[in-house]
Amino acid sequence: MPRTRAKRFTPPSEAIEPPRNAEVVIGVVSMTVLVLVLGALSGSLVWLLGLLVFLPGTASALCTVRQTLFVSAWTTVAVIVTVVIRHGDGASWVDRTLMMLLTLTLGAASVYACGRRIRREHEMLRIRSTAAAMQRHILRPLPLLTDDALVDGVYEPVQEDRLVGGDIYDVVASPWGTRVLIGDVQGKGLPAVGAAFAVIGAFREAAHREPTLTALADALDASVVRHNSYAAQTGDDERFVTALVVNIDAHTEVQVINCGHIPPQLLHDAAVSTPALASGVPLGLAELATEPATVDWFAFPPGATLLLTTDGLTETRAADGTFYPITERLAERVSLSPTDLPRALYDNARAFAGDGSQHDDVAVLSVRRSPLH
Repeated sequence: MPRTRAKRFTPPSEAIEPPRNAEVVIGVVSMTVLVLVLGALSGSLVWLLGLLVFLPGTASALCTVRQTLFVSAWTTVAVIVTVVIRHGDGASWVDRTLMMLLTLTLGAASVYACGRRIRREHEMLRIRSTAAAMQRHILRPLPLLTDDALVDGVYEPVQEDRLVGGDIYDVVASPWGTRVLIGDVQGKGLPAVGAAFAVIGAFREAAHREPTLTALADALDASVVRHNSYAAQTGDDERFVTALVVNIDAHTEVQVINCGHIPPQLLHDAAVSTPALASGVPLGLAELATEPATVDWFAFPPGATLLLTTDGLTETRAADGTFYPITERLAERVSLSPTDLPRALYDNARAFAGDGSQHDDVAVLSVRRSPLH
């Protein structure tokens, strides 16, 4: 059995990277020295101390609570000592007293605001990490091996605010061959994850029950419809799911049913081709279709690789808005092994985007006939 790979989740405390203590000390001391020098040159040191008052506020947005407390304490001491020593530079005691009180108040408020910010960030990180961990628990780690197929690939859930998506995949060894599912739930957030779980649960049950892919697609569509009816009762938006279901058995051809998803890519003999498939409506919208979903067949010889993706890869954009040229980049990497190809495409797409950010889930699967045959 091939070795499984699981992504390591970063704990919330490690995901936040405040500046190092040395950087905070150097920054605060440098700002203090700058104010003192400018005050000595201009002769209005007490008024220039107002610049230091804003340091704790800046620290509360970037630093830890301890670092913010240090900045607040440093600023308070610097202002009070300077105001007391420089009693003869024209400022009244009322102004001096107000400046000291303002410094104390803003320092305390900054420490409080920093604590609130960090607690909120930790909570958001816990929610996002939990949602992504739930996805990975439901989506079994790759690679997956059956008597008919070996499925490998990469799955990367996005973990930004409100961007927990709903890319799904699964592999079931049924009495009629190995069935591979890849799909993408419309929308993002936890409701999208809920729809994704509904489809996966229906696939795992119906793949063993339904002898045809059309009946399997009908069962998946019904699961989305049921999920939407429950969502409507709670005020959530209805969802649809694009999906591609592949059936691989001992025959030289594979069966595919496309429910509004991205077509697969076939790699064989150093060539890349896109099988011609009839595209049906996404799951959850079957009632709107004028014709029932149809099953397509195409050759899948030994040694060939079938690449399945979601739009997280194909809709990756460069800074100028250009979409990721998957066919071109795939042709350049056709010599890679099926194990290495999905990760190579994913890394290349991230480099193509340029900013290093990820705005959608990405699922890339490579499917080839099982070495057990």
